[in-house]
Amino acid sequence: MLATYDDSTIEHVPHTDPAVGGIAADRLRAIIERIERLEEERKALASDIKDIFGEAKSAGFDVKVIRQIIKLRKMEPAQVEEQETLLDIYRRALGM
Repeated sequence: MLATYDDSTIEHVPHTDPAVGGIAADRLRAIIERIERLEEERKALASDIKDIFGEAKSAGFDVKVIRQIIKLRKMEPAQVEEQETLLDIYRRALGM
């Protein structure tokens, strides 16, 4: 499924350089540089998160369980309840 794109927040630059196919090169460069900066920030954040999981593990916490808790906290309460109910039903069906 393709996400829709809202360009209402982008400033439209009237000056274009016809030598580069009518594209506003400065505006394009600025957009690409912003994306690159955000990707670097995302990489740094991922490294920080990895370090925190390592800290949790060295403190004796089960990292898999922490990941599950984080996943559950992102869900709506009704979704959590439904998932727990189904898990219980499946366990009973398997004699667990």
